[in-house]
Amino acid sequence: MLIDADVKLEVRKLFDLAPLHNPAHMMGILAVETNLPDVPQAVVFDTAFHQTMPKTSYLYAIPMVLYRKHQIRRYGFHGTSHDYVSKQAAEYLAKPLEELKIVSCHIGNGASCTAILGGKSFDTSMGMTPLEGLMMGTRSGDLDPAIVPYAMNKEELTLSEVNSMLNKHSGLIAISGISSDMREVVQAMNEGSEPAKTAFEMYVYRIRKYVGAYAAAMNGIDVLLFTAGVGENSDVLRKAVCEGLTFLGIELDDARNRVRSGESRRISTDASKVEVLVVPTNEELLIARDTYRLVKAAEEAAADE
Repeated sequence: MLIDADVKLEVRKLFDLAPLHNPAHMMGILAVETNLPDVPQAVVFDTAFHQTMPKTSYLYAIPMVLYRKHQIRRYGFHGTSHDYVSKQAAEYLAKPLEELKIVSCHIGNGASCTAILGGKSFDTSMGMTPLEGLMMGTRSGDLDPAIVPYAMNKEELTLSEVNSMLNKHSGLIAISGISSDMREVVQAMNEGSEPAKTAFEMYVYRIRKYVGAYAAAMNGIDVLLFTAGVGENSDVLRKAVCEGLTFLGIELDDARNRVRSGESRRISTDASKVEVLVVPTNEELLIARDTYRLVKAAEEAAADE
């Protein structure tokens, strides 16, 4: 939607749900307003693609009053990326998107898996906030919720401190003790670091579990795709994930997997029952298209008046 005073107010209200993103975006919005006051701005929400999820996917098994009063539910993120790459995958395979069962793995510093059924988001690993789901660069991903009050009590942590711990000081960097950057973790693992090896194996295991779960949720899988910084560039990660998914009929072609390219490409063997693809994401292009559509519609509405 186009940005106005009401939109800015709503974005501010949601700071708590996306603490790493929304405050920074608001700074950008205000900076553009100050320096380019006549230029229209739009917000394109990562959650929009996931609004097709059924209740069985987006509701939490907690008292419904929390959903009705406070809208506590799964929203999902990386929707712009998952939307784009699923369309690109269907185009690459020359198959109708509506006929495909896709598990999309957006693996970057933030990471999420999405089950895409008939071209629509059916389930996704991130939840009410981007903290849920996969193990990430600095985020914990899934954990027993009872850990939060337990750790707060034992370490005398404030709400702000525990929030910072789970969002900024967990994940790869917490387990490896080295870095939140997968490249540095893999390098340390290859040099014999046991903490780095543990971090890598945990990271891979979480992805594999979600892929398997979503294959079960959709009663099958036609396409497994990798995207984003780690997903597009780490052949080591892709191989490790796929080696544990042979029960789905996935066969990785090592030579194809090692190829570096900025184009969509198949990395599975010709005999693989599941197409495994690397699809470079282009969230900026999708955002630009949405923004153009919104601005154009506003201009046409103003002309009609």
